[in-house]
Amino acid sequence: MKLRRTTGLVASALAATVVLGACSGAVDTGTGSSSTSASDDASADAGSGDIPRPAACDADEPFIAVALPNLTNPYYVAMKSGFEEAAAANGMSVEIQIADDDDATQLSQVQSMLQKDPCALALNAVKSEPGAAIVKAANDAGVPVFTVNVGIDPDALAAQSATIVQYLAADNYTGGVQGAQMVLNDLGEDAELKIGFVTEPDETPTVIRDQGFEETIAANPNAEVVAKVDGNVKPDDSLTATTEMLSGNPDINVIWASTGPAAYGALQALEPGSDVKVYGFCAAETTLTDQYPGCVAQEPYVYGTKVIEQIRAWLDGGTPEAEVLEPLKEFVNGETPGPGEVG
Repeated sequence: MKLRRTTGLVASALAATVVLGACSGAVDTGTGSSSTSASDDASADAGSGDIPRPAACDADEPFIAVALPNLTNPYYVAMKSGFEEAAAANGMSVEIQIADDDDATQLSQVQSMLQKDPCALALNAVKSEPGAAIVKAANDAGVPVFTVNVGIDPDALAAQSATIVQYLAADNYTGGVQGAQMVLNDLGEDAELKIGFVTEPDETPTVIRDQGFEETIAANPNAEVVAKVDGNVKPDDSLTATTEMLSGNPDINVIWASTGPAAYGALQALEPGSDVKVYGFCAAETTLTDQYPGCVAQEPYVYGTKVIEQIRAWLDGGTPEAEVLEPLKEFVNGETPGPGEVG
């Protein structure tokens, strides 16, 4: 496959890929040796050594600190509900802090929660690299860290001499594979494809999704990635980035949107009747159409629930797996993902 990439943003994405590989520590392995070896790197700091068990874990209702990036994305609204409902069902209490997508704010919020002696920290970092400082703060306080959705950069973890207990998330690499297979099935294995990416190069899940898509679409020798832009996991930013991308690359006929907000923004950027097809991770409650023929969805409510269940199992004497990857749902033309089925 010909891969002609733009500079700048693309260079950042490639650099992140070099650091993280197809890592499932921020990611999935499931589909071949390239992703498997990188997964090992990303998981190297997960579950290593003895897991600290704070005295707070022996309380009648153990307190779990939870850090999430925002509540503007339906993804995190669903995840928050999962944490709250699972904590109540498992005899725990939770405090959930929302960082409004600011790394420094999230670090400060976690430091404040650590002063309250939690049994564990459940961390969905705003960004992969700065999240290592949060893990280090929890390590220093003797509080085990269970990460969800956004993996922590393994090099940053090593630099901080920090460790996590577990990473739980969608099977991101396979999600990218599924998206590419939809394109190949719908448009043909030898169709002329000019592909534009609306992505986020600074988060490990999106880097891995993009890699899964790109490696799979290579089965079509006539597929060419002509541009990659940063949608910043926000609909408005994705709309602007898509509009600019299409203006500079009018031959694009397929858009790969590696987050739900990117998919929504990309769709808003298209003119009615446009021949450009959008595939990607699902925009919640957005019906698929001829223009938006396929997407894959995460279930963040389930992820929040399962993190609590993993902590509960550990408290009851179990040994946490270093990595737990969840399958993705597929949606096609005419179907509508629910509010908790998002990218």
